[in-house]
Amino acid sequence: MVKNKNVRESTSISELIIHGIQEKKGNEIVRLDLRNIHSSVADYFVICHAESSTQIKAIAQSVEEEVFKALKIEPWRKEGLQQAEWIIIDYVDVVVHIFKTDKREFYGIEDLWGDAEMQSFQSA
Repeated sequence: MVKNKNVRESTSISELIIHGIQEKKGNEIVRLDLRNIHSSVADYFVICHAESSTQIKAIAQSVEEEVFKALKIEPWRKEGLQQAEWIIIDYVDVVVHIFKTDKREFYGIEDLWGDAEMQSFQSA
């Protein structure tokens, strides 16, 4: 029973994250559902990209604000804020990847998790 609560919570966190990305016009937003992948490190990855470091930072801030406003949850960990070419915001069960466009193409995270169910979202 506890697992279902966590899944609902991680789904709800992922939806708040997507909304935060949409607010700042993140490009090609996808949510990878990793729950059925045995070796996965989280329930979801939410991925997007932007053209500038300024926009990448704005998206990261928007994501944090949306999640905190709704659930009073701070990220467990954040990486990449200095260079702002690939920011990772880790909410344990949901990990956000905000890339600069060329870095997203280079690392191809969606390809690495090709077995995951992928859902796309439009910017607002």
